[in-house]
Amino acid sequence: MKQKSPPNIGVGDKIGEGDSSLVLDVLPPELCDTAFKQMIDEVDWNVMYHRGGEVPRRVAVEGEIADDGSFPIYRHPADECPPLRRFSPTVASIREHVEKVLDHPVNHVLIQHYRSGADYISEHSDKTIDVVRGSKVVNVSLGAQRVMTLRLKRDGVQQAGDSATPRPSQKIPLPNNSMFVLGLDTNAKWLHSINHDKRPIHLKSSEEQFMSGERISLTFRHIGTFLSRDESRIYGQGARGKLCDEAHSVINGGGEAAKLLEAFGKENQQSDFDWEEVYGEGSDVLHFNLRES
Repeated sequence: MKQKSPPNIGVGDKIGEGDSSLVLDVLPPELCDTAFKQMIDEVDWNVMYHRGGEVPRRVAVEGEIADDGSFPIYRHPADECPPLRRFSPTVASIREHVEKVLDHPVNHVLIQHYRSGADYISEHSDKTIDVVRGSKVVNVSLGAQRVMTLRLKRDGVQQAGDSATPRPSQKIPLPNNSMFVLGLDTNAKWLHSINHDKRPIHLKSSEEQFMSGERISLTFRHIGTFLSRDESRIYGQGARGKLCDEAHSVINGGGEAAKLLEAFGKENQQSDFDWEEVYGEGSDVLHFNLRES
């Protein structure tokens, strides 16, 4: 028997573990109406690689750069992350509105350009070694509406005692000028994704056709791990040296990189992931696999 597709949920519904939510009209009209096209021009777009292959979307990283040149680092399993640039003007304006709604600072953003319904991101949990504990992750959507899917981790179903039961899932449409707030409890127990949408254009709603089907997402985080200006030293929450004057030299590749990738895999798979046990000691890995130029 074919499993029924889960209903769409949104504002006011229980999302994930109840610590996540959807906020509509997060930006004022004068910013919302111009932000998409301005970011296309302002942002330093890059190609990113994972396991040797190009990820199916354009990406950029921006953040808050300190007077000494140090800046926040968000590590996740990409072969090599794009360089972080200072917040561009439009993104800086969006950041201000995000912080007002969220009521805590954000100092780092991963910006992704979904060029059509063929671009997607596979299901995963955000990697929290560098995310300030107790904070939330937010995703601002501009352009065409896409659907975020949450799916309970496999071990969460098994713990309930019936491995044959389909994994519960939720679908959250993310319209233009919306902000999805991901709580870390939801991130711990559910995977999230933006699946590809290759339906013919005539089957899509006007919201899905907006901006010719293109979408920009901005994932803002409060990061507690930092790199030195020249990217040679690392310190903070997710590093072995927790303070600036305890910074260690970064590590690229090798056994330490493999160890951190294994930890990322555990965070993707385990609902009862023990942050202190796995991440508490810290890791000084920066790049997992440097590509040959």
